[in-house]
Amino acid sequence: MSGDLEVSALAINVTVPEELRWTDTRRGQEFRLTTLNVRLLPDGHLAVKAYGRPVDGGRGAYVSFPVPDEPALAALVAEAAGEAGRLWATHRGLDRPRA
Repeated sequence: MSGDLEVSALAINVTVPEELRWTDTRRGQEFRLTTLNVRLLPDGHLAVKAYGRPVDGGRGAYVSFPVPDEPALAALVAEAAGEAGRLWATHRGLDRPRA
């Protein structure tokens, strides 16, 4: 079956530690970025976008932001990707309800 199996997406969400969080502005609204969405691309590289909440409160729009080119954030992404790979490799199958 593995020859016919196509996995279209591998993505993880990573909480940004408080000391690495930052703000950015979109459509005149300031957002505090708290979560990274990391995707494994077909060529093996990683892509990352940041998400957060408006500083002034409320839900705000669900929009993505670029991640700054900061060594600490790059290290967080790499570490999270490695940990996700380890967790996937040791999965225990579907958790089915027991009768």
